[in-house]
Amino acid sequence: MDIEKNLRERSDSTCELCSTKDNLSVYEIPHSPEEGSENRILLCNTCREQIEDPEKVDSNHWRCLNDSMWSTIPAVQVMAWRMLNRLKAEGWPQDLLDMMYMEDEVKAWAKAGIQENTENTIIHKDSNGAVIDAGDTVVLIKDLNVKGSSLTAKRGTAVRRVSLVHDNPEQIEGKVEGQQIVILTKFVKKA
Repeated sequence: MDIEKNLRERSDSTCELCSTKDNLSVYEIPHSPEEGSENRILLCNTCREQIEDPEKVDSNHWRCLNDSMWSTIPAVQVMAWRMLNRLKAEGWPQDLLDMMYMEDEVKAWAKAGIQENTENTIIHKDSNGAVIDAGDTVVLIKDLNVKGSSLTAKRGTAVRRVSLVHDNPEQIEGKVEGQQIVILTKFVKKA
């Protein structure tokens, strides 16, 4: 049987992640142990574009994973798990990951696809060596003068929901007194 026809029957001609019926195409999941339709899912253009280009990811679009993560189809589970991992800094995806259940071999397949991305990942560490993740709260350990401003960020100030500077492990970004600033990781400790 034709793979696309098989996937359309399996999914009732809807995107297997977000359930839309428009602009569907077959997507082959990387690092699959299987061949044929077992390593493919039917995706809409929106899901495909955001999977292939992380810069275009709209986290609100992926709230659909709340439903699709419960699929009994391993390929759908793998893509849901990978996208939730990509978005876990948003907060809500971590809750879904904590609830999600996958067989050991399916989870190994899902992890195989993200390990290639983590080998060259820059790790941000605070003054004590604790790893800082996007969305964490940090506390300033000394008064910092903010360049280009009269603001002095005081010691003990909590900076919530920090974002990471992706090309520099010594810098994070966060808001202090309503102003977005770059902070050196050696001047913070994870809360």
